[in-house]
Parts: sequence; structure tokens; C-alpha cells
Amino acid sequence: MSSALRRTALVVGLPALLLTAWWFLSAASTNLYAPPLSEILSEFGEVWIVNDRFSSDVVPSLVRLALGYGLAVLLGISIGVALGSSRVARQVFEPLLEFFRAVPAPVFIPVLILLAGVGTTQKVLVIASGCIWPVLLNAVEGVRATDETLSDTCRSYGISGVARLRHLVLPAASPQIVTGMRQSLSIAVILMVISEMFASDNGIGYAVLDFQRSFAIPEMWSGILLLGLLGVALSLLFRVFENRTLAWYHGLRRAQRDG
Repeated sequence: MSSALRRTALVVGLPALLLTAWWFLSAASTNLYAPPLSEILSEFGEVWIVNDRFSSDVVPSLVRLALGYGLAVLLGISIGVALGSSRVARQVFEPLLEFFRAVPAPVFIPVLILLAGVGTTQKVLVIASGCIWPVLLNAVEGVRATDETLSDTCRSYGISGVARLRHLVLPAASPQIVTGMRQSLSIAVILMVISEMFASDNGIGYAVLDFQRSFAIPEMWSGILLLGLLGVALSLLFRVFENRTLAWYHGLRRAQRDG
């Protein structure tokens, strides 16, 4: 078996095994709150495809997720690089950052509702407020870990400003920045769902809560299943992004390991 097929089997094998076990173990279930998987899958197509809730609930959720996550990455990298490059700035802002990092993002939802209303802006800000920290902190540590020899070489050749940032700082910090982005992605999905459960009239989180309140249990489980599939799809897409972005880094590590 080739390495590609082996990796595919490892990735697909466990979820397929778990779904198969779920199918058979729940087949005879008469519990209202734990319906058979066959019924959940039947409702999945009915709810999210036939009834066109994909455009009314899934698309708005994905837009909020993309905007909130993108804003968090942009701010996290920008602020993280600035703080990582200045010891004085870190000392000044570290207490403030630690304070806000310790406050759970969902706590800000009532405040953001008052400040930004109940629309998309509030939900995007909730997502961004929780996603920013892994990116920011990893960016700070990545910049601080920049090789001193390379920094001295840049100074010797008069490379500074934007050129130094582009050719030294960001490449050196990019492995840790991407690690922070990966951690933030799962947080973004969680906060997307939570934000849509407050003062909302659409989105996947709203739909799941609405199904629960109306005792449409198979439909509720179909929404949970959809969120799981969304998480898997985003993880696979991010892996492609990571492999392309850090191809040079992984190649260097393989060369060092083989050498």
C-alpha cells in the first residue's frame, strides 16, 4: 500500500468505523432523544438540502466564520509581530493582554449586543475576540525566536523595515503563526455556534437551538452532524493551506532528519 493510500485509510477509517457502530447500535432505538442514525440521515437531506436551509442558515454562518476568523488572523499577526519585535511594548501591554485573554469570549456577547446590535457585526466580533489569542501569542513567540545570526546578517547588509519583515521575521515566525491559526480555527467554529444562539434569526447555531426548543430531535441531531462535517472539511482545507505555505519548512525538517 502506498503512503498516500495509507494516510487516506487512517484519516477515513476511524470516522467510518464510528459511524458504522452508531448505525447498528442505534438501529433499534426508541428513545425520543437518541433517534436511529438512519432517521437522522434522512432528516439531514430533508432539512439542509430539500428545504433550502443551506442558503438561509449555512451560508450566513460560513460568512460570519470567514469574516471573524480573517479579522482575528489579521489583527493577531499585526499585533503579535509588533509586540514580538519590541521588549518595551511587551512589558507595557502584557498585563492588559493577559487580562483580556483570561476572559471567555462568550462573556462579551451581551456587551457586544449593546454596542453593535444583534446583526452580523456582533457575531463577527465575538468570533474574532476569541480567535485572536492563539494567533497573537504564537506570533509574539515566533518573532522572539528569530535566529540571532540571521538578524545580525540583516543588520550587516542594511536590511531593515519592510524588507526585514518580509524576508526574515515573517518566514521565521510563520511555523508558529500557522500553529496559532490552526488552534483558532476550531475556536472560531465554537464561537460561531454560540453567537448564533443569542438574539439571532438564522445560522446553524440558531437552527440547532430552534429544533431543540420545538422538540424536532432528529433535525437537531442533523444540525450537530452538519457541524461535525463542517469541522472536518475546514481541517482538511487548512491542512492543504499549511502544506503549501510551509512547504519550505517541512522540506527543511525532512532534510535535517534524513541527514
